[in-house]
Amino acid sequence: MSWLSRLAERQMQKARLKGDLQGLEGEGKPLPDRTGDAFVTAGDAMGFRIMAQAGVLPEEIVLKKQVAAALAALEGLPDGAERKAAMARLAGLQMKQAMAEEARRKFLRD
Repeated sequence: MSWLSRLAERQMQKARLKGDLQGLEGEGKPLPDRTGDAFVTAGDAMGFRIMAQAGVLPEEIVLKKQVAAALAALEGLPDGAERKAAMARLAGLQMKQAMAEEARRKFLRD
């Protein structure tokens, strides 16, 4: 164990003994499933969590949900005009999602 890990453990142990870690939000509950965070940077993941706690969703996340819903709707459609219209809607949503993601990346670079 590195010196930094030992120091962190010691500080957490002191806080636990003083009772500073009791009554915290989420105490006794399992940790939330954040497997999706593995595919974004730590900064983005933190920003997304802050916005989610505030009840705000970035445009790209809203579009991601819409793309998933459009894909699910497309699966049950037989070939024909309705399927082609659903595919066009899906393509439009995917393009908007890609544009929103690229805008965020550009914003973070500049």
